[in-house]
Amino acid sequence: MKIPTTLKHKPVIVSENYEQVDGRLSNNTDAKGLSLGLAQWNDRGKVDISAKVWRYTGEKWSRQSEELPLHRVLDLSILICRAMEHFREAYRYEKLYDPQNPVIDRIGLQGDAMTVAVCTDNDKINEDIKLFNQALSDDGEMIGERLRTLSSILKEMGY
Repeated sequence: MKIPTTLKHKPVIVSENYEQVDGRLSNNTDAKGLSLGLAQWNDRGKVDISAKVWRYTGEKWSRQSEELPLHRVLDLSILICRAMEHFREAYRYEKLYDPQNPVIDRIGLQGDAMTVAVCTDNDKINEDIKLFNQALSDDGEMIGERLRTLSSILKEMGY
């Protein structure tokens, strides 16, 4: 299925077969494509690029399609990696985290730091963190494949 080019987000680089590789949802997903392009929120004279997940309901392109600035996509990747690192050692804690110190890390970015922490405001955190840990474990092979691919590409790029 071709990603639309007549909408506000202007695709430049696309993956139009994303539905075939969308993790456990492959071949049964409404996420039909990914694109990198000119952001829909661009103002006159200012051009930002964004990543977009294109969703298709079977009848039309969905308003639930997501568009994110590239730095946010990378920030989410950083958050995923740091969370995975935490859960590798989380078995050491009775509740899979230290309730007295729920901050996992502070990662320096642009003069400040992104705080990575367990959400203790969630009143069901003790149940939810176990479910999260299990889902992370269940998807370990799929996520690992993508991280190895990303690592290889980053190394090729000199990072």
